[in-house]
Amino acid sequence: MIVPLPIRLGINIDHVATLRNARGGTHPDPLRAAVVAIEAGADNITAHLREDRRHITDDDIARLAANLTVPLNMEMAATPEMLAIALRTKPHAACLVPEKRTERTTEGGLDVDAQANLLAPFVAKLGDAGIQVSLFIAPDLRQIEVAARIGAPVIEIHVGPWCEALAQGLSREADEEWRRIVAGANAAHELGLKVHAGHGLDYSTAATISGLPQIVELNIGHYLMGEAIFVGLGESVCRMRASMDDARAKLRQSDTAAAMSGGT
Repeated sequence: MIVPLPIRLGINIDHVATLRNARGGTHPDPLRAAVVAIEAGADNITAHLREDRRHITDDDIARLAANLTVPLNMEMAATPEMLAIALRTKPHAACLVPEKRTERTTEGGLDVDAQANLLAPFVAKLGDAGIQVSLFIAPDLRQIEVAARIGAPVIEIHVGPWCEALAQGLSREADEEWRRIVAGANAAHELGLKVHAGHGLDYSTAATISGLPQIVELNIGHYLMGEAIFVGLGESVCRMRASMDDARAKLRQSDTAAAMSGGT
């Protein structure tokens, strides 16, 4: 039996910067949004410094790293430029993600199997600097195995296809994707990896995936920023925090009941 740990909530603040950059200037400030999210229950803050600087900027990363009271998770492509920035800024964590200039958002996971020789030095250099490295990958068993082999201590499972299938009412596809997520989380846990998840999560899907004891962190951004328009950022984060915690509490209760009845 896997003892479920408390599940952490990471808030991605990229789209606060998107709104700021739409008009220029300094408002709204991603750092201010991060502070509000932390006060509402966020355990860490995620920011993606893209090559084209479409939302988060170098100055944002520097200010977040200098002022946050919780860990900063810097999403980044595996490029020499981004490696240099990460080593200089020293975020708590760095999540390596694929990146294309033409995409609106990250469209898929890293192909760790095909890019193992490229990614391994990044994993090693970031790790040597005391930065926790995660790889954003699909719940594919081969990708997970190679992630472990090149020394990544953490993976973040790309759950976007599952969330999208649910949103479109494609139950068969959603069920298939869910089985992949469960199998991937199990495989990663067996290999000694910490397992995070993200992309496309809302209150309902975050609650469902919080029921997997292998998952120890969710990273969520776009949905909560959209909800913030209607209910405020603090309230949207509070609701997400409650949704995840309630699901985790139910998981612990079911495990306790199984143990008391002699189940496994």
